[in-house]
Amino acid sequence: MGYVLGVFGVAIATFVSTNIDDIFVLLGFFADPKFRLNQIVIGQYLGIGALYGFSAVASLLVLVIPAAYVGLLGLAPIYFGLRRLWENWNGVETGDDAEDHQKASAGHGNIVAVALVTIANGGDNISIYTPLFATRSAYEILTIGCIFAALTAIWLGAAHSLVNHPKLGAPIRRYGHRVVPFVLIALGILILYEAGTATLFR
Repeated sequence: MGYVLGVFGVAIATFVSTNIDDIFVLLGFFADPKFRLNQIVIGQYLGIGALYGFSAVASLLVLVIPAAYVGLLGLAPIYFGLRRLWENWNGVETGDDAEDHQKASAGHGNIVAVALVTIANGGDNISIYTPLFATRSAYEILTIGCIFAALTAIWLGAAHSLVNHPKLGAPIRRYGHRVVPFVLIALGILILYEAGTATLFR
């Protein structure tokens, strides 16, 4: 049971930490009357699915490399976490990039636009998902994919609710970007630990 809960915990932490900015993108889409509900839902799933699928394939390509070396890819989420800490320290809001992506595609109003914005906004996710998947079994990768699908539905529902209740979005905008860096750093350390990367430095 503890093993299963561990996989669930890692999947949830990974999805939340890498897709927190996507909340702002979805808020923009749901608030724009040019976008229909079904377009946003389908487009979001296509975008998340593309990021997940590409990362899963990429993780298979590194199976011939010893796990300890694959674990070095865990430095990626640590890097992104540190970079976000630096951005927060210097007053750079990560939500601004998400809004820019949304504004750039607001005129299209279709499924492709939503999917492309989701992929563009989550491009860094691939470098985080790939090392995570590379240290997991096929069953675990599939389980993580199912969890991602469920969490995507929750993300869509949450964004839709926040658009209808604007005041509820204030805490997320104020504190979300401050928590994410620490989650990413913790995820990177976990990847390094599970891959046994520390043995390379002995």
